[in-house]
Amino acid sequence: MAKIIVIGGTGLIGSKVVAKLTEHGHEAIAASPNSGVNTLTGEGVKEVLQGADVVVDVSNSPSFEPDAVMEFFTTSTGNLIAAEREAGVGHHVALTVVGTNRPQNIAYFHAKAAQEKLIRESGIPYSIVHATQFFEFISGIAAVSAKDEAIHLSPGLMQPIAAEDVATAVARTAAGAPLNADIEIAGPEVMGLDELVRRGLSFRGDPREIVTDPEAPYFGARIDERTLMPVDGAQVFETTLEEWLPVNPPRS
Repeated sequence: MAKIIVIGGTGLIGSKVVAKLTEHGHEAIAASPNSGVNTLTGEGVKEVLQGADVVVDVSNSPSFEPDAVMEFFTTSTGNLIAAEREAGVGHHVALTVVGTNRPQNIAYFHAKAAQEKLIRESGIPYSIVHATQFFEFISGIAAVSAKDEAIHLSPGLMQPIAAEDVATAVARTAAGAPLNADIEIAGPEVMGLDELVRRGLSFRGDPREIVTDPEAPYFGARIDERTLMPVDGAQVFETTLEEWLPVNPPRS
């Protein structure tokens, strides 16, 4: 079985990926600043990659400010790739987001696109997993979209997915042969961003009004109807929002 290092392995997705890989007999090691591995500074990266067959990067920038998020993904990915070359790692798996490869003005997406370019051009065999927005983002989207007493959201379409399903896709990819290509994953239902948050808050008894506004920004940028939608041929997972809500209280 493979030795797999999961960068960001203590976070929402990473902890689930580690658990799934371990369950299937792999040696999965969670690496994060908490464990002395910091891809942004390079601290501990070379050491943790010794003897690794696969590196899975599900880390995320602590800041979504345009310059900071670009710095995080380009620097951390550059540090990882350099250490992977030295360690002879044979497969780099990265989790990114649906929509990076189409016209948009979202700073976070531009940073992820720069990360993807570094991976594709690294010469290291790779697989890139593009996921749609997670159900777990409902509270966060509501928080950044609140204006006065209401929450203003675009009706732009999406196919949101459960984090558990994202972790399944990432773990499955890490356990397989490098694709040297991108895959897209999505949930089973098409809905507007406004509908996702409306349904989530309604279920949780949150009385705030959701105002549908095509001009409302999503993390700082206007989105079109299909900016966040997966391409044809995406892998569709089965967990619905209705199934997910009762067993997933808001994250603190």
